[in-house]
Amino acid sequence: MYARRRHVYFAMMGTCIGLFVLAWAVVRLWSVPAAVGMCLFAMVIPPVAAIVANRRGPDDRWWDDPSGDPKSDEWWDELDGKK
Repeated sequence: MYARRRHVYFAMMGTCIGLFVLAWAVVRLWSVPAAVGMCLFAMVIPPVAAIVANRRGPDDRWWDDPSGDPKSDEWWDELDGKK
């Protein structure tokens, strides 16, 4: 599950970089407004990629991860009825 999200993230970021490079290396020669539009679209991709990469799946049991603080973990285990 984690590998798929990582691959999607890198594909989105590669698309972002590709759009910037294509816009200012090629498209600006024919149409500056189109190049600016491509860059504006590319600016939206990184936040969306971060959201996709950090999204938890239905199988991710993040609430069961220990916090690293034994006292806190013990307190939460007591609340959850595990002790």
